[in-house]
Amino acid sequence: MSSERELDFHYAVANTELIELPTGHLETFGNTLVNYVLASELMDEVDKTRVRTGRMQLLRPQIITPSDYSKMLLEGFGEEAQKYIEWLEKHEKDVHILRYGYTLKQEAFSEEIISSPLEEVLDRVKKEAKERKDAFRAILKGVDSPWDVCLIKLFWTMVRRSAHKNIMDLAEKNMLERKEGLPYDVYKEVEKAFDAAKKDPDLIKPLGALLQKHNVFKIYEDRFFSLMGH
Repeated sequence: MSSERELDFHYAVANTELIELPTGHLETFGNTLVNYVLASELMDEVDKTRVRTGRMQLLRPQIITPSDYSKMLLEGFGEEAQKYIEWLEKHEKDVHILRYGYTLKQEAFSEEIISSPLEEVLDRVKKEAKERKDAFRAILKGVDSPWDVCLIKLFWTMVRRSAHKNIMDLAEKNMLERKEGLPYDVYKEVEKAFDAAKKDPDLIKPLGALLQKHNVFKIYEDRFFSLMGH
């Protein structure tokens, strides 16, 4: 653990409290937008609170292929947030959503410093949130630095809450089935393209483009080049 505790993601995670969580679940077949308010005490000033208001979006891959089983991509997050994601990938392998190549995007946010104690500010924030009735609004109490780690903890909590529903949705669409190591939908699409290319040589080039698109060319390259030789 870093000696500069304020810059260490372990410290940030331990000192992040999720005051109110979104009531909605992560979308299984679409993107999820979460609005948040994060309140933090200033580290060097008494009775002053920094309030960050913004939104983050979880972007899911259009289709899951072998190359998508990779690291999550973060946009708009700092180094400690990335370290936390890498730690989760190593220690929380049972939750498949982290292996699907998702992108977590930090969108526009604003911040202000309020000359009031943290708990008073949080009371006002909770009151305002209650009036807005936003199913995807979250309220957090966390550290001022590295503050974006607090958002990763929020995301991770939502992942765990939504996992059962997401897995059931995927299973219902047969998206968890695999054929020869590939998602079943990808396998069917590729086989259909190969059959068409056998009948019409003009479709060999589009077949190659399809294999590249799904990043499975290496799996099929012998079969593809054999087809070109006919």
